[in-house]
Amino acid sequence: MAKINFGGVVEDVITVQEFSLDKAREILKNEVIAVIGYGVQGPGQSMNMRDNGINVIIGQSKEFKEDWDRAVKDGWVPGKTLFEIEEATKKGTIIQMLVTDAAQKTIWPTIKKCMNPGDALYFSHGFSIVYKDQTGVIPPKDVDVILVAPKGSGTSVRRNFIAGAGINSSYAVFQDATGRAEERTLAVGIAIGSGYLFPTTFENEVHSDLVGERGVLMGCLAGVMEAQYNVLRKNGHSPSEAFNETVEELTQSLIRLVDENGMDWMYANCSATAQRGALDWRHKFRDAVAPVFEDLYKSVLTGKETEIVMKANSAPDYKVKLRKELDEIKNSEMWSAGAAVRKLRPANR
Repeated sequence: MAKINFGGVVEDVITVQEFSLDKAREILKNEVIAVIGYGVQGPGQSMNMRDNGINVIIGQSKEFKEDWDRAVKDGWVPGKTLFEIEEATKKGTIIQMLVTDAAQKTIWPTIKKCMNPGDALYFSHGFSIVYKDQTGVIPPKDVDVILVAPKGSGTSVRRNFIAGAGINSSYAVFQDATGRAEERTLAVGIAIGSGYLFPTTFENEVHSDLVGERGVLMGCLAGVMEAQYNVLRKNGHSPSEAFNETVEELTQSLIRLVDENGMDWMYANCSATAQRGALDWRHKFRDAVAPVFEDLYKSVLTGKETEIVMKANSAPDYKVKLRKELDEIKNSEMWSAGAAVRKLRPANR
């Protein structure tokens, strides 16, 4: 392990320097990794492992034709590397549960009956294990229960891998039945293309992940953008101007500077006027949203967010309602303006 100083706190992390891909291949040489679900995380993780020489098969229900057909298009062969969920689980020794959290509750009885002693049950989210009272996912005592959680979407997992750059992932062991749980975890973490791995627990992963998704990463970001856009429009600014000042400059310029060297460096490379305003107003925004984040964390910790997710995602008309909500965003003036702005980027002309 490498000891890294994170803002004054020293943490242990695993990189490919400490845990090489060759070591991962050696540990996994007798394993069959069954990736269950070819939706969000499944494609990226499975294709990265396949490209890294790991023995991988896919378990995907034919009932979900779009996902099945995408797996076939990506080179998985029905009857050889692509199977129905039950058959794939029987063939696998490391079972990656990469279907949605709600779907994990549905398929768990099938998964449980098909696992053998010594198998490993792998998650990329602590949801089903931590909220077992709501999901019913209680693993048998004779299997390893492990987690590798990439800090990005499945699309990013694949894109970063193809670009030669890894994506950061957290890892955890919930149950070590074989004495090999940690080395299996780290081996799969490296095999899926992680840039580095940092330790966590199932509880900490799911709590931080649910807060992050609802907060800065998605929910808060979208809400703050909408608020600023609406204020600019209300005060006479054009859709193009409002969108560029709210989204385009952030995504195409400023956030890339933050990515390169941090927030202070981005501030230092902006105008003096921008610096002064940002330094002053960040405190006001922080203090304004802090109570919202406190409420959000409590909602996650008590399982309220889990209850909402399970109820909504299990509804028979969930996809119809979801499409309606997503279309509302897509068809709003702000994101319609965004579509027009994206088409005007030089690379898209």
